[in-house]
Amino acid sequence: MEKKKRRKEIKRKLLHKYRLVILNENTFEEKISFKLNRLNVFVTGTLAAIALIALTTLLIAFTPLREYIPGYSSTALKRQATLLTYKTDSLVNALTYTNRYLENIRSVLTGEVQTSQITSDSIFEGMKIDPSQVDLNPIREDSLLRAQVALEDKYNLFEQPTFDGSVLLFTPLTGSISQGYDPDHQHFAVDIVAPRDTPVKAVANGTVIFSEWTAATGYVVIVDHQQGLLSVYKHNGSLTREQGAVVRAGEVIATVGNTGELTTGPHLHFELWKDGNPVNPMNYIDFN
Repeated sequence: MEKKKRRKEIKRKLLHKYRLVILNENTFEEKISFKLNRLNVFVTGTLAAIALIALTTLLIAFTPLREYIPGYSSTALKRQATLLTYKTDSLVNALTYTNRYLENIRSVLTGEVQTSQITSDSIFEGMKIDPSQVDLNPIREDSLLRAQVALEDKYNLFEQPTFDGSVLLFTPLTGSISQGYDPDHQHFAVDIVAPRDTPVKAVANGTVIFSEWTAATGYVVIVDHQQGLLSVYKHNGSLTREQGAVVRAGEVIATVGNTGELTTGPHLHFELWKDGNPVNPMNYIDFN
């Protein structure tokens, strides 16, 4: 009985109506009035609080306003930091590669080598691939493409040769050899005697990476033929191609001269370098 009375009392308090009136302070004229009860006020307040929380959550999750809240970082800054990290890694790798490349060029110009005994056989041995780890069976499309390319390039004089022992490079200069390749005496080249101003030609397709004067070897031109192969032409009388020029096999890049301190007459000092190590040019070029 008492519980029933208590429930009725609570219900009466919740549903008891009140009147909220807004009056003019001077005239006591009624402007606005609302009929309310405690239940309506409670429900309305709860819904307003939920709406406010939901709106705040949406603003934080989907608008840049969250960046002004302590503890939240900018998405754009995160993205930029990640991008800069990737760029830094790429620049470090590029710098390492460039330093190695420049070190090889320096070795070519100065005639220094890293190992005590360099032979072409040791270089090719390091380039060999284990056939057991490679699928050597050509597919039908590959065979058809090979046949088509072989037919089209059969008579192409400017075809880029593969650097191996079975292919001869283009002859840079025809003449008599006054001094051959002699790594024991630090002579990593062949010296070809020829009349002054005789054209000197590129041995293969490539890009001129050095075309300048040096005190010891006079006018020097270096051509990069990809795959780590460099051809070097020293003691020239003049240079016909500048650094950055793209040349084809057989194209004139210099003329025979007698420039530099380390020369005794008109000749071409010709070197071949593979992966920073000198190789004997006579194994790949017929100078006669």
